[in-house]
Amino acid sequence: MNLDFSPSQALAEVDLSFLGERRRGKVRDMYEVSGDDGDQLVLVTTDRISAFDSVLGLVPYRGQVLNQLSGFWFDQVKDLVATHLIDQPDPNVTIARRAETLPIEVVVRGYLTGVTDTAIWRRYEMGEREIYGLTFPDGMTKNQSLPEPIITPTTKGEVGQHDERITGTEVTELGLLTSERWEEVQRVSLALFARGTEVAARAGLVLVDTKYEFGVDGDGTLMLIDEVHTPDSSRYWIAATLDERRAAGLEPENADKEVLRLDYAAMGYSGEGEPPPLPDELAERVAQRYIGVYEALTGRPFEPGAYPASPRIAKAMSDWFDGRSAQSASPNPSDSGASDSDSDPSDRGQR
Repeated sequence: MNLDFSPSQALAEVDLSFLGERRRGKVRDMYEVSGDDGDQLVLVTTDRISAFDSVLGLVPYRGQVLNQLSGFWFDQVKDLVATHLIDQPDPNVTIARRAETLPIEVVVRGYLTGVTDTAIWRRYEMGEREIYGLTFPDGMTKNQSLPEPIITPTTKGEVGQHDERITGTEVTELGLLTSERWEEVQRVSLALFARGTEVAARAGLVLVDTKYEFGVDGDGTLMLIDEVHTPDSSRYWIAATLDERRAAGLEPENADKEVLRLDYAAMGYSGEGEPPPLPDELAERVAQRYIGVYEALTGRPFEPGAYPASPRIAKAMSDWFDGRSAQSASPNPSDSGASDSDSDPSDRGQR
């Protein structure tokens, strides 16, 4: 496996203007296209990495790891909730069902930890005992497990804006969700976290906390969207050394983006003002950690897509787009049916 960790090779963006207008998120570029079963989104996961609600720089292979790992997890949880995944015609690209995104992010936490301003340990360390509407007793310690997983919602900040902490009660009081929808979201989130915990344990990892995003389709069906249980959206610890390190007063071994957050905290940055640029050495460490998590969870070796990624992605999506156009023009109904994930690339995106 030949890996190129040069920041100059990392994927910052890709021009797919033949798909239409691009919408740029913090770490993904999005295009809207029409499919046989309604509007679809082409989601390109770049190597841009964000933390503290800011884009910090580029981490090689980050986009591929997150995209393919999310594909793995969508398959693992499809019995718990509908998902937006249709296909992945390139290592960095997901074709997804369009959904109306719910205006909150749901964070499920199993431990008292974290260094960002929205993390429960940071609020607890500052003396707060009422956090996200939940009461915490005195005497708790950092990285302590909670009696049971808790849900801590936030609003969804736009690029460059902070997510705002809210309570579960405020989700409905502010009219963000109906009480029925919020109950469903909480029930599904806890089920997803339980599944994630189970799969992570088999991989020698502890799923500490994670973020879920949801949407609803035209029929009002709840769908899991964005990414799932990735080292970007989740905190993982190495299970084998957790008890020993906690007993010694050491931090758990992280297998996620926390290494980036901790390094920035050591620089004296906690989310206010302009963040320092991402050092190349730290970007490579994060990349290697992400690849390790991918391999542990999936049980498969990481197979890097060709770098530079932009021409590879442009060709894959051009082939996909041409294939859709050819199928739409075909007079034979059998040529425009659903295909499985092992089909020829020209057939993809039609499920």
